Amino acid sequence: QVQLLESGGGLVQPGGSLRLSCAASGSALERNTMGWYRRVPGKERELVAQITGSGTIYYVNSVKGRFTVSRDAAKNTLYLQMNSLKPEDTAVYYCHRNSPPSNYWGQGTQVTVSS
Repeated sequence: QVQLLESGGGLVQPGGSLRLSCAASGSALERNTMGWYRRVPGKERELVAQITGSGTIYYVNSVKGRFTVSRDAAKNTLYLQMNSLKPEDTAVYYCHRNSPPSNYWGQGTQVTVSS
């Protein structure tokens, strides 16, 4: 049974930083494509950052240079370091794991960027 448990969200001022964590149970996460999505009410869910099993990394243009996705195999945990946060980064952030033929999602963690 694969489970994803996110943590690290919260309220931060513009320009601040947060680090999201996604602790994964089940098989080693570095075997799969892992990603962070976010959703704002009234909008479609958006892929923010992704890292494949081979280590290829993708970022949506709006976060390039500010966000960094990484993983710790020993802890079976995925991270999203978010710097220079902007109000438009406010959303619920979800951890995702693609483990064919299944997809798994975390419960989501709220990130609010506001002064």
